[in-house]
Amino acid sequence: MNRLITTSHGSNAQAFSPSDWALLAVPALIWGASFYLIAVALESFPPQIVTLGRIAFGFLALSGLRKVRVPIDPADRSRFLLLGVLWMAFPFAMFSFSEQWIDSAVAGMLNAGTPIFAMLVGSLLLKTMPRLVQIGGVILGTIGIGLISLPSLGEGSVSALGVAMVISANVSYGFAINLAVPLQQKYGGLPTIWRTQMVALALWLIPGLWVLPDVDFEWGPMASLIALGVLGTGLAFVVAATLAGRVGGPRASILTYFMPIVSIALGVLFLQEVITAGELIGAAVLLVGAFATSRRERQTERSSVSV
Repeated sequence: MNRLITTSHGSNAQAFSPSDWALLAVPALIWGASFYLIAVALESFPPQIVTLGRIAFGFLALSGLRKVRVPIDPADRSRFLLLGVLWMAFPFAMFSFSEQWIDSAVAGMLNAGTPIFAMLVGSLLLKTMPRLVQIGGVILGTIGIGLISLPSLGEGSVSALGVAMVISANVSYGFAINLAVPLQQKYGGLPTIWRTQMVALALWLIPGLWVLPDVDFEWGPMASLIALGVLGTGLAFVVAATLAGRVGGPRASILTYFMPIVSIALGVLFLQEVITAGELIGAAVLLVGAFATSRRERQTERSSVSV
């Protein structure tokens, strides 16, 4: 019997190879700037348009590639529908709306909690406990995020509603990155993300167009929205899905640990911001945690698991 919620182990249970780290770096670099791009886009567009726009531009960018169009097993259609909701339609909306109540920096820091939920979901679906080194790595990464976040949380705008929205998006991502693994292994990264975008686009087309007449168009926010879609929803998601297929959902999710580091680096390079001692210590702890999580997984039978 086919089940809706399904996952599988990554094709490689060994420690990350240089190519795995390279795959991780691409979405980490792009998504590290995504919360800033969302904030700029919100200066001109309502959250519904930001959500629709980033999906639409990502979908259009991939639609020009011939390799995205592959036949899909009818049994997988419901899985793509669920993935479209959990990986794009719902969390994208949560981030766009949350930044009306919390700063983009705070949203970015909170998003780095995704590996906690990815590991919990992966363990439940695979019915396998991660190795202690992976558990310790996630704990260290979370501590590192906390150390990095302290200055932003102290200075930025924080709202319980905004925080709840980001955490709900993290839970959604925790499920999605595990659900994406068997689909990526079966169809490849490009077709998987293109189908996922198609679902999310269909869900947000009417809500987005409904508020279109109220938009106060400006080129700066529009450029941010295009970049967010083409790079963030297009390129970065394809690479992240490919990484998940190789190393599994929980280990692939550690790419979110690097996003605050990228955000800090961009602030230093382009905004002349100053790095605090806490941020340096937090970054070091975070990197150790990410390295530990990337180590060899527990040796089990590498098969697909459904619930």
